Formats: sequence, structure tokens, C-alpha cells
Amino acid sequence: MLKMLKFKEMSQYKGVFSAFVVFFIFGISVAQQVPMYSQYIMNGFLVNPSFAGRDGYTSVNLTVREQWVGLSQAPSTYALSFQTRILKNSYISKSTQVKKKLVRPTRGGQVGIGGYVFNDNNGIMHRTGIQAAYAYQIPLGDEENQYAKSLAFGLALTAYQYAINTDGLIYDQNDPYLNNYDRSVFIPDFNFGVSYLTSKYYLGFSMTNLLRGSVMFFNNSDNKNFELGHYFLTGGLKVPLSGNWMLEPSAFIKTSDMFFKSLQVDLTSRIYYKNDYWAGVSFRTNDAIILMFGLKYDRFYFAYAFDYTLTDIRKQSFGSHEFTLAVKFGTNARRYRWLNAY
Repeated sequence: MLKMLKFKEMSQYKGVFSAFVVFFIFGISVAQQVPMYSQYIMNGFLVNPSFAGRDGYTSVNLTVREQWVGLSQAPSTYALSFQTRILKNSYISKSTQVKKKLVRPTRGGQVGIGGYVFNDNNGIMHRTGIQAAYAYQIPLGDEENQYAKSLAFGLALTAYQYAINTDGLIYDQNDPYLNNYDRSVFIPDFNFGVSYLTSKYYLGFSMTNLLRGSVMFFNNSDNKNFELGHYFLTGGLKVPLSGNWMLEPSAFIKTSDMFFKSLQVDLTSRIYYKNDYWAGVSFRTNDAIILMFGLKYDRFYFAYAFDYTLTDIRKQSFGSHEFTLAVKFGTNARRYRWLNAY
């Protein structure tokens, strides 16, 4: 009898949770509609298209995030990305009147491209899509320090499918939100980003869903569906310490069109040893404390983050786990000396 009661309670909980997710889909909820990443520093390209090719390497990244492990229909995200800098020649030399050679990248080396495929699941809602990005890097500075700074702009075309799966869901058959909307729609849209980079710090701003999902294919209902626009502000700096140690504090601010209701901030601090090993801690407002660590071996990068939830949902889950694997191809000879890899 006790097991039956627990099962009934869990079924009711799933129904409430699913209704919440439906609100989330159509903009009624204040929750964000985009995936969440704890290790935003590892692959900033996922949140800002202007970061494409910014470190000069050809990179392949795999990110797996399992949120609120142990909770039925908990969110999960999978993303596989590729990015590179388009290079014609790594460097050209120019002689000055004082017979001093300046080394500068060719024009072709200012273009970065990238793309990724993703699958994001949240309860009965499934979001699967692709994104292709183009970034243009503008070197800044004087002749003596020509490429110590850069400004980059990025534009991305994204296309994804929203699908609702009600199999096994216990809900009111007359529920207007499940009956009056299409169970699956295909949405093309655009994302934009800009970033400023120096050898010591970086800043980035991006926005998603410029069209607000106003273009929808397979939309057969008369209801007006819409997406929220989301805004991301990132920034960090590198502080050299004694020996081979370095400290990197950073911040990640997220919000949406429902500005104050969805505002969330990640404050992070990571410490590096020889740039091959790192560990850090992050605080996400009204959500979690995050522990992270990683290492580099040859051209491979491994990273892990554990989110300890601060809300009451921690009583129903075993926290959130995020894994990142990156492979970077290319040698230092094809990189620009001013690039600030991360």
C-alpha cells in the first residue's frame, strides 16, 4: 500500500512538473528556454558566436550535462561543437624604415567559423538542433603592439525542433496547453555576439533568438507561439601568481526578455598550475554552488563540474554533473602571439 501511495504521489508530481514545462515552452513561465552550462569558460562558443576560432586552434568539444540526477525527467543537455580560425598564411612580415620587422596575421586569419549540434531535454519537452557561426576578428592597437587586443563580432544561424512527448504522462485530457498547441515545431533563428579580448582579460556579450521564434514551420494551430530572447554577459581576467600558478576570476550574467525575473549570475574563480591543471569554485545565485576541476594531456582537455543545489530540489536529487572533453589541433607556430587561449 505504501508503495502504491508513493507511486501515486510521484505520478501527480510528474503531472505538475510537466505542466510547468509546458508553461516554460510557450513563454508563460519566467524560466529560461536555453541550456545551462556550468563550465562556460571551457567552451564560450556555446553561448557567444564571436568566440569561434578565437584561440587559433581547430577544436572539437563534447559537453554532457545531467541535471538533478535521480529526479524523473530531469533536464539533460548534450552538445558537440567544432570551431576553427581560417588561415591562409600564419604570418606575414613587414620591414620598417628602422629595419625592424613586424609580424602580423594575414587578412584571411581574421575569420573564425564554427558549428554545433545539440540535444536539450527538460521533462516532456525536447529541443534538438544545429547552429552554424561566422566570426570576424578585428585586431586593435598601435604599430608596436599591433595585435595585443582584438574585437570580434559573430553571427550564428540556428535551427531546432521543439517536440513534446506525452507518452506515459498523466494529465487532464482537456488541458488547453497540451491540446491547443502543436506537439512539434521547427524554428529557424539567429544569434549574435561581440567580444573584446586582450592578453589579460576578456569581455563578451551575446543575444539569442533575434527573431523571437516568429518563423515556425509545421505550425498548424492558430495560437501565437513565441520564444524569449536571452542575453549573456561574460567576463574574466588572468592574474599571474608566484611560480607556475595563475588565478582566473570570471562572471557569467544571464537574463531574458523578462529581465529582472530571470536574472542569474555565476561568479567563478579558477586556479591553474602550468596551464595543465586547474580547479575552481562557482556560485550561481538562487541555485547552486559548483565545484570544478580539469587537466590537459597533450592536445586533450578533460573537465568535470558538480553542482550542489541550494534549493529544496536537492532533497529529490543527487546534484548535477557536467563533463567536457576537448581536442585541439594545431601548433603554436600557426597561432598568433596575442591570443588568449582558454
